[in-house]
Amino acid sequence: MNFISLQENLKRGLNIVGHITTKNINLPILNNILIKVDKGNIELISTNLEIGMVYKLRGKINHDGEFAVDSKLITEYVNLLSEGGKVSLEKKEEQLLVESGKYKTKIKGESAKEFPLIPVISQEHYYTCDLENLKKALNSVVFSVSSSENRVELTGVLFSFNENKLSLAATDSYRLAEKQVEIKGVNIENQETNDEQSIIVPAKTVQELLRVFSNLNETILDGDYQVKICLAENQILFIVDSVQLISRLINGHYPDYKQIIPVKNETKIKVKRLELLRAVKAAALFSKTGINDVNLQFLKDKIIVSAFSGASGESRIELEAKIDGHDNEITINYRYLIDGLNNISGDLINIEILNNNTPCLLKPEQDDSYLYIIMPIRQ
Repeated sequence: MNFISLQENLKRGLNIVGHITTKNINLPILNNILIKVDKGNIELISTNLEIGMVYKLRGKINHDGEFAVDSKLITEYVNLLSEGGKVSLEKKEEQLLVESGKYKTKIKGESAKEFPLIPVISQEHYYTCDLENLKKALNSVVFSVSSSENRVELTGVLFSFNENKLSLAATDSYRLAEKQVEIKGVNIENQETNDEQSIIVPAKTVQELLRVFSNLNETILDGDYQVKICLAENQILFIVDSVQLISRLINGHYPDYKQIIPVKNETKIKVKRLELLRAVKAAALFSKTGINDVNLQFLKDKIIVSAFSGASGESRIELEAKIDGHDNEITINYRYLIDGLNNISGDLINIEILNNNTPCLLKPEQDDSYLYIIMPIRQ
């Protein structure tokens, strides 16, 4: 194996794929990145057995071959090389020779035969979404995923593909976020049917995908880039630019969350998002430890945000708001409310409630594609 690549290209690829390598005592090969040169392609490959990553690297190929080297070591070394310079990588016996200008080093590695196979998923059938829209959508729901393994299906984000729309949903049973994204292109079997296809993608996969998006945005994306999504039995493949991310799916039945979305309300509120966020943060300083409760009272033309703690004192803040319907109030977990307010875009938000025993619904003023629901704290 022998090829030459630019330092910035090699650095970018190693930083992207190296992030999922893990220290594994039982399977040390997982600490490595596989460098593979075959059929005119240079690939950097990594896996933690749950997620696999492939980065297609540009460069001049002299000889095909493959070799596995320690991820942390080669990444840190290449990061220190001069930007703009060329880097030569050559496998000789059981070492990788790396040369760039006056820098020359030998890195011990392992045979590629020990490296786990990355699943091959057909790219014939796929959905495509705009990268920026998908990135914003995933960020706006993934924070609601459950961190408890008691219900494994809630530790992922539900992807529901239907005609030209992708619905993303996440819940930990105390709050729920849902966002809809436009599907730009479709090439799937039985496309003429309206059957919805739903899968559960692990939260760790979503977070890794978001990290890849951010990394690409910082370096090479300067246009309207698309993300291709391919599905297989128990697996999903995301393709964007030179990166492929393959992940296992979560097996399980996702709850029918549509049932808890309120369809009736007694009170509708319109308020400035940042003013409510600031008030909730201030009141939260006086919430009860472990309960995290804040009380929202909706009166004729104002919201009263309050909290009381026998240990620290109390806080009461009044905000101007437009209120339609009956006077009302609700007590909710301030952490969940702050999460929602931070992930809703726009200056104004709409809040809808029926009473203090039913979920509170938050939506952006100008965006029907997003909703956030918080269950009340029952007194």
